[in-house]
Amino acid sequence: MAQQSARKPAFRPMALALVSALALSGCIGGVPTNRSLYSENQPVVSRTNYVFDVQTSATGVPSSEQRRLTDWFDALELGYGDKVSVDSSGISAAARDDLFALADQEGFLLKEGAPLTEGMPGAGVARVVVTRAVATVPNCPNWSANSDSNPNNATSPGYGCAVNGNLAAMIADPEDLLRGQRGTGETVVMTNTKAIDAYRSAEPTGGGNTVTAVASDSK
Repeated sequence: MAQQSARKPAFRPMALALVSALALSGCIGGVPTNRSLYSENQPVVSRTNYVFDVQTSATGVPSSEQRRLTDWFDALELGYGDKVSVDSSGISAAARDDLFALADQEGFLLKEGAPLTEGMPGAGVARVVVTRAVATVPNCPNWSANSDSNPNNATSPGYGCAVNGNLAAMIADPEDLLRGQRGTGETVVMTNTKAIDAYRSAEPTGGGNTVTAVASDSK
């Protein structure tokens, strides 16, 4: 009886390729997936309400309360884009006039009808609310794609962080990113033509101061 020889296992290239692919996929991490040119890193606008209650009387706002309110405004460093409003439903007309006069002195507009805040002001108390909006771009910078491989031909996860981050930092009123500036209904044609009218009505440069060169005979 002939002795059977030991058979070597057959070489399976498909199994080896599968193992290599699994090993390679384990080494690659953070592959980009955004295949469009649309930036996923967009500015997000958040609002914060700062509340200050002012004690008033039937004759107006006492000078001590006005100083407290002025110091509060100075501490907040009010700037363009800040919305200042007051809930004047429980105060006298004289106190309301004092608050609006104080706003004029500080150089900002005071709006009636404050947003809803926690608690209710008592009788004779004016609630002043400063609403401040801030624009930021979350999750930026984003360096999560730490692989050189880009099988999806996608943009980087940090795509748009620089442009939108600078836009969020430079915009004067962050709420303009949400709905833009609202028109007042007034025409601005006359304002736009001021520069043109000034150019047309200006005297030519050098008029009246022209220098005439006189040729002299050389001897």
